Amino acid sequence: MPKVLITGASGLLGYNTALEFCRRGFEVRVLIRRSANTELLNGLFCERYYGAVENAADVAAAVTDCDYVVHTASLTGQWGIELKEYEQVNIQGTENIIRACLGERVKRLIYISTANTMAPGTREHPGTELNPFSLFKINSPYINTKYIAQQKVLEAVVEKGLPAVILNPTFMIGAHDLKPSSGQLLKYALDKMLLFYPPGGKNFVHVKDVSRAIVFACDNGENGDCFLIAGENLSYREFFRMVHRLARQRPVMLGIPAIALKIGGLLGTAIGYLTGKRRMLNYASAYLLCLQNYYSGQKAARTFGLRYTPVAVAIEEALDWFHKNDHTRI
Repeated sequence: MPKVLITGASGLLGYNTALEFCRRGFEVRVLIRRSANTELLNGLFCERYYGAVENAADVAAAVTDCDYVVHTASLTGQWGIELKEYEQVNIQGTENIIRACLGERVKRLIYISTANTMAPGTREHPGTELNPFSLFKINSPYINTKYIAQQKVLEAVVEKGLPAVILNPTFMIGAHDLKPSSGQLLKYALDKMLLFYPPGGKNFVHVKDVSRAIVFACDNGENGDCFLIAGENLSYREFFRMVHRLARQRPVMLGIPAIALKIGGLLGTAIGYLTGKRRMLNYASAYLLCLQNYYSGQKAARTFGLRYTPVAVAIEEALDWFHKNDHTRI
């Protein structure tokens, strides 16, 4: 059986990916931090390595004897985190993965980036893999460090012959969101009499579709290729209405004017500079909430034969999982 290493396997995408590889008969190894909540992994047949991606020795040991490496681990939080921490995990961690993959001569590295390393578009003209990086100006440490890490992978492909492809998923929804990550958006939407929603929108994708794309990417696509994994483009109003319909709730919904949101973001950024702590609402988050953050996943659909699952199914599965496992999380 081919052996695959998955980093970040305690997270939403990492766990779903490990589960998908197990179902397809791969020998699965995971690299997880000792501090991670491994509750989900207790029911999964896999080999565990404990360590941190920013530690080169931990990465080298985990990659040994692996045929494939899937690097999903990254620091994704948008506030309360120093830039140095993003750089250590997202950039240094990826550099360690690259070196280990080259040293072990793996068959392929599948690096999980983010859709926002490519400029988003409108519904009529959604963003594609041909779009350049355009969001540096909003100063998001997460987006900027993920872009730099992606470039490190592409440089290694060209300069060192690294066998690697890059997947750029949009906003993932689905079951097994233990932290929760994307589940926070569902949590915000539910059990309110009055719901305020931002003026923008984004692309939503079922996490299982991303997991399947990762498996397909082991043997498909050219080295150095980037693939957006993008499902449905929805405004926040449309998304929340879909959540409410599935949850059988009917709150009053009010839109937040873009100007008010951006002013609040600027104030949040200013307070963050003064206090030394990044605020939940800052200019970067406000800008993204106002943005038509729309993408097309057709390249991946063509290359991998990927069929995207309706977002309503992803929401329903996520809600069902939260309610069955711990209703206080949602």
